[in-house]
Amino acid sequence: MLETILWVFLGIIIGLITGIVIISMTTSGKIADLENEIQDLRTQRKLLKEEIFRLDNQAKPKPRKKRNYRPRNKKK
Repeated sequence: MLETILWVFLGIIIGLITGIVIISMTTSGKIADLENEIQDLRTQRKLLKEEIFRLDNQAKPKPRKKRNYRPRNKKK
C-alpha cells in the first residue's frame, strides 16, 4: 500500500517537472516574437515623432499682401 502511494507521488512530481519544461519551451518562442514586435513598434513611434517634428518646424507660408480698397463714390 505504502509502495503504491510513493510511486503515485513520484509520478506526480515527474509529471509536474515535465509539464513545466514543456510549457516554458513552447512559450519562449512566443515571448521572443512579442519582444521583436515591441521593438518594431518603438522604432516606428520614433520615426513618426521625427516626422511630426520635421513637419511642425517647416516655415509658415507668407501672408498675403493687404489689399487697399478705395471707397466708391455713392450715387444718389
